[in-house]
Amino acid sequence: MASTSRTRTGRGRGRGSGSSSLPPPPSTLPLIIEEFFIVVYEDPLVKKELPKKCADYLDGQEPAKVYLRAADCGPRLWTVEVLFDGQGRMYLDKGWEKFAIAHGVDFGWFVHFKYEGDDVLTVKVFDGTMCRRYYYSDDEDTDDESDDDVKPCIHPL
Repeated sequence: MASTSRTRTGRGRGRGSGSSSLPPPPSTLPLIIEEFFIVVYEDPLVKKELPKKCADYLDGQEPAKVYLRAADCGPRLWTVEVLFDGQGRMYLDKGWEKFAIAHGVDFGWFVHFKYEGDDVLTVKVFDGTMCRRYYYSDDEDTDDESDDDVKPCIHPL
């Protein structure tokens, strides 16, 4: 039986195809912390620890505070102090309680953060059913520093 030679045509990723179009392995990609989430496992009103990679990423340039803006809840910014414990951990501290009360954050909920620049984090809240909660507000304030009252955002039924 005579052997036949096959030549491959096409654009597959088979052997000998030259340069690879695969992305580099994850360990060689730059670390950019712009989105992360926390799960509320303990009292929703106490300070919240952020992922360790956030603290590592900010090493040497730790902000004293951040501004939280609930996605789809108007222009209001919630001022939250940031606490670094000296052991590589970062927390949302004073001001978090007001934000959590206003948005009804509870046990088992997921809170998603996206860095928007200038120490502003846009926040999306997911409840215990793993569904996103949408809020709206008729509050025109853009900062809560002078406002001692907690004005809740409204979650439509």
